[in-house]
Amino acid sequence: MSNHKTVSHKTRTLIVWGCTSGAGKSWLATALCRAAARRGLRVAPFKAQNMSNNARVVALQAGGYGEIGSAQYLQALAARVAPSVHMNPVLLKPESDTASQVVLCGVAQPALKGLPWRDRSLLLAKAAQASFETLAQQHELIVVEGAGSPAEINLAAHDYVNLGTARWAAACGPTQALLVANIDQGGAFAHLYGTTQLLPDDLRPLLAGHVLNMFRGDADLLAPGPAQLRALTGVPVLAVVPRVFDHGLPEEDGWFGPAPGAAEPSQSPANGCTVVAIVAYPRISNLDEFAPLARVPGLHLRWARSAAQLQGADVVILPGSKQVSGDLLWLREQGVDTALAAHVRAGRRVLGICGGLQMLGQGLHDPAGFDGAAGSCTGLGLLPVQTHFQARKEVRPGRFVFGAVQGAWAELQGLPFEGYEIHHGDVVASAPTDANAGAVLTDTQGRTLGWQHGAVLGLLAHGMLESPQVMLRLFGAAVPDLDHTFERLADLAEAHFVPGSLDMLLGVAQPQA
Repeated sequence: MSNHKTVSHKTRTLIVWGCTSGAGKSWLATALCRAAARRGLRVAPFKAQNMSNNARVVALQAGGYGEIGSAQYLQALAARVAPSVHMNPVLLKPESDTASQVVLCGVAQPALKGLPWRDRSLLLAKAAQASFETLAQQHELIVVEGAGSPAEINLAAHDYVNLGTARWAAACGPTQALLVANIDQGGAFAHLYGTTQLLPDDLRPLLAGHVLNMFRGDADLLAPGPAQLRALTGVPVLAVVPRVFDHGLPEEDGWFGPAPGAAEPSQSPANGCTVVAIVAYPRISNLDEFAPLARVPGLHLRWARSAAQLQGADVVILPGSKQVSGDLLWLREQGVDTALAAHVRAGRRVLGICGGLQMLGQGLHDPAGFDGAAGSCTGLGLLPVQTHFQARKEVRPGRFVFGAVQGAWAELQGLPFEGYEIHHGDVVASAPTDANAGAVLTDTQGRTLGWQHGAVLGLLAHGMLESPQVMLRLFGAAVPDLDHTFERLADLAEAHFVPGSLDMLLGVAQPQA
């Protein structure tokens, strides 16, 4: 007897598969969620398993708070529904090249980390299916984002993220899929053809259309490629979407600048513009909160992977980290600590958020190895705080307000913002080194979550730079809010899909005979 719920109505599902990672699944799923919401549909996003260190806080049904991948959190906002752990039941947060923290239905599960991959996959698949069926009971349309490619034939027997989800969906109601290729990388027609041919026989009929994404040039020059591809596969090209550099949505892995290892843009910042450098250590996390910086007029955003890339920066940001001690070691190996100290001596601003704050402190104490290797290490010594790592993981939303901020950050005094906490480790104040050091941020419970020492500001809370008021005070510019971004993404899809095809895919029009 099956333990799975019976869905009382026929729930439609639209799946977004990609030929590769980076094909554009996340933005397209977001656009489809908003396009469906515009049509008055009760729609929800779903991704069975996400691998990302970018997460957001959601409420747990049993009380308290958990976390899901940022992509599904944003897709829920685009769909105009409350984000839920069921929208991303499995979140893998990489801690090293060979290990990840396993977050199941919003809660970290240390016991699952050590299980053999195949045994773990069976357990996770059951939980993911239960979450999908819960969403199907509550919504009339599910927009599914796949992971990687659905044609990884070596993984097919255990691929619940792409293939398993498609079968669960088909059991709940009408199901169709789109297959997206990044044409800017070359080989798109081969990717679409090969992926289509390698789909399992029972799932290939679900494929309703191909999408060529990130196209630059004259779309007429694609002929006769789309027609030949349809003749070979029976699947039409439903959209040719242009490459848009400023769509406002962070990529799923958080990178909205050059990819790790890529060269920085060759152009130098214009005279008079503000240069913000974000230190990009290996286990960097929660980068999506910095997306608004990319949209500030007159601001040059730089990803710093060496000491030299801090030169000329007006503001240096140390973001979150999934392994604070390891990234602190990397930072020292690159000489970034020396460059950062020189930056501070020059009176220039430094902002540390979460793991970045912990690095800026005087010490990291981790006798049980919750962050990484057991032991203690010295911090950068730029803030009068100490971090003590504990087994407990703090996950909660919050409303925060700046107090008596001074000097370089004085514009923030009295400003509130909505944000969240996701961290291991308790941060406690040390004896202040001088009158320029002290607590500057509290939440509604009166907990201290931010400290300043001169031009150095450290916050345990995420979300400051997503506040329009904060951005206006710091950089003198208002940036478009998320809802504007969702509308723009939906407009992009509406403009470049074959007329009528979105209504057909979303279930508000019947397929033509």
